[in-house]
Amino acid sequence: MSENMIMGIMKDAIQTGLIVAAPILLVSILVGLIISIFQATTQIQEQTLTFVPKLIAIAFVGVVTGSWMLHQVVAFTERIFGYIAHITQ
Repeated sequence: MSENMIMGIMKDAIQTGLIVAAPILLVSILVGLIISIFQATTQIQEQTLTFVPKLIAIAFVGVVTGSWMLHQVVAFTERIFGYIAHITQ
């Protein structure tokens, strides 16, 4: 196992993690920004106001993109198993 192969596996792992986490993180950031603007304009300073809409939005994104995320993780796992099979030969 060479250093380049290890670096490639690490790059693939980080890239897969970022791709899978991106939809949930982006929606959470956007909903938080929208609610923060709403709180600033209405001067409602309730801390729990941001929690419920974010939770609902994240659950919706999880339902919509869950199968795609699972496919990405399974494809990464198959690539890792392929690397392991290639190393042992």
